[in-house]
Amino acid sequence: MEVVGRDAVLDDCAVLPVGDRFLVASTDMLHAGTDFPEGMTDWQVGWMSVAVTLSDIAAMGADPADILLAVGLDDPSRLRPILEGAKACCETYGARFAGGDLDSHRELTLVSSGIGFTQRPVRRAGSEVGDVIGIVGVPGRAQAALEGHTHYLQYLLTPCPRVEEGRVLAAAGASSMMDVSDGLVSSLFDMKEANSCGYEVFSAQIPTVQGIPPDAGLDLALRGGGDFGLLFTCRPEVLPLPIPDLYVIGRVIGEPVVKLDGRPVKILGYQHHWD
Repeated sequence: MEVVGRDAVLDDCAVLPVGDRFLVASTDMLHAGTDFPEGMTDWQVGWMSVAVTLSDIAAMGADPADILLAVGLDDPSRLRPILEGAKACCETYGARFAGGDLDSHRELTLVSSGIGFTQRPVRRAGSEVGDVIGIVGVPGRAQAALEGHTHYLQYLLTPCPRVEEGRVLAAAGASSMMDVSDGLVSSLFDMKEANSCGYEVFSAQIPTVQGIPPDAGLDLALRGGGDFGLLFTCRPEVLPLPIPDLYVIGRVIGEPVVKLDGRPVKILGYQHHWD
């Protein structure tokens, strides 16, 4: 039985018409055991908890408005730095930290909810054959940090949602968009799920992590999550745009598959599993 409906869960945000514009709303749950890397400070925990929601709002091409944070706290001394990190992230990207809820938990658990507004929401559905595929940001840097390349820790511990870049892409006419928090290949499969077309990317065009052997860098780029870049499609004539780290990495094709260098690929990246 469908409770919500397929179209309502294709995007990371719900989209609601409000007068002559649209409200987008997102919520994210994070747990200490699965989402917060070892060594992360409580300030960084608060920052990341807000960043994940702002990234979802950015991927719709929306302006962030308000953030609510529910904290399931395992230790009362952690509360202040968590809230300070959350507020800092809100202020950096023009959102208001509007409150939330507090409870006691055995495992630190945070639920971040946020809303934004836009005249034109960009959804995962909307890709057309002949569109180019682009990415904002270098995928794999957060994963590189997880795997011991500590000079990339900033990308893992204080990820930066691409709010301004999302606005620019929406205004320019991006046909589809999402963030790549679960990895590039995984995100391409998510886009395919929302469309009737396919996606082909080319290894020579994918930006890779510097200071790592090329094959390892490509592997990180394909499967690494946690970077909060933007994956989008648009007509070729939309580009170039005034976004410094924007890369064209492929094209939208008629066959409903995900390809790398002409060959179908299997899904890679972070996947949610239940026993």
